[in-house]
Amino acid sequence: MRVDAVLFAKMISDKSVTDLKKLGYKYPQADIKEFVDLLRVGFYKTLPLKDFSGKSIVYLGSIAQVHMSAAKVLLTPQNSIRLYGVKAMEEEIISTFTIEQIDFSRESVRKILSGYAPADESENRIYGMKKGLEFISDPHNKISEETMYYLYEITIGDFLPREDCLLPGNKYRHGSVYIVDEKVEHTGLPWQKLSEYMDDLIAFIQEDSDINDLIKAALIHFYIAYLHPYFDGNGRMARLLHLWYLVQQGYSSVLFIPLSEYIGKSRKGYYDAYTLAESNAGISGVMDATPFLVYFIEHVYHKLGNALPAPRTTDEFRKALERGKVTEKENALWQFVLSAYGESEFSTKQLEKDFGNAAYATIRSFVLKFEKLGLLCSAKYGNRVKYQIANREVG
Repeated sequence: MRVDAVLFAKMISDKSVTDLKKLGYKYPQADIKEFVDLLRVGFYKTLPLKDFSGKSIVYLGSIAQVHMSAAKVLLTPQNSIRLYGVKAMEEEIISTFTIEQIDFSRESVRKILSGYAPADESENRIYGMKKGLEFISDPHNKISEETMYYLYEITIGDFLPREDCLLPGNKYRHGSVYIVDEKVEHTGLPWQKLSEYMDDLIAFIQEDSDINDLIKAALIHFYIAYLHPYFDGNGRMARLLHLWYLVQQGYSSVLFIPLSEYIGKSRKGYYDAYTLAESNAGISGVMDATPFLVYFIEHVYHKLGNALPAPRTTDEFRKALERGKVTEKENALWQFVLSAYGESEFSTKQLEKDFGNAAYATIRSFVLKFEKLGLLCSAKYGNRVKYQIANREVG
């Protein structure tokens, strides 16, 4: 049966529209390929990125929509724009390694972030991620083929076994790669095509477009993992490129939010989104990135509401600073708290030790004053008091 207007309307508005197999079960009278053909005519947005057969990748713009609140969070100005938040970096490294089931310890992460030299293979990988995150945090480091290769080498390539390293002069792998679980889940793009396809990706990254920045960042993320241009570290590079693109677009607060932590909390959904896109393509013949975009919108972008101090909190600090109520030392302490602790609690003793350049009396005065201003809140644990950035609206 052909897809008439009424049936098409039901299908396009169905919550299963991103799962063509399920949609076929729900509407057995419909022709799924004809439904997809109709989507092509007026609903799919075509990208300048190709699938493995050379056809354009698409997505459903009407479904992949990000709330403005997510962009607002990521655009919240941070005074320390050149500084990757220490707490966010710690959580980003921990989460990205956890997603890929790479062995590490939180103690080693904190050790490397404190400036100690790596002592073993695990700490070398941590050190590589630290260098990579620092590199993408510098807005002067623009995305290009050369800088992407440099990022890969300092972050991942320098610490790989010889068989997984790129050949001299090669920016991408020189052989086949397979992603295997209980069966082969995905085969990377044939290596002979990688240079051409990666050139297309870099052109897409660099060009101006009317695509929402957060959607475009997720598309970059998806495409790196889809092509799998390296023997190892593709997931880490996809997540780094996602962050890097947002930094380049002025979303400075991504340096204070560990996006991979949100992915880690929904790790199965993250991988299922890739699998679903492949499964749909097998049915329709069209590589549609919408399942991945929907995953990222629902499980990451729309979870960011409390990831940073509430805008009112940030505004209260700015007003206090402008009125001369905040000293230079208190300003430095506040920026350190934002960077080092994020949403985490801390004690006055811990802040004194971590900050390392203020007497205890100064620390004590700072937390009491900022609690009174509504910028910090406290909680008692027996005889101990812990402080935390006030993420709720104040006033």
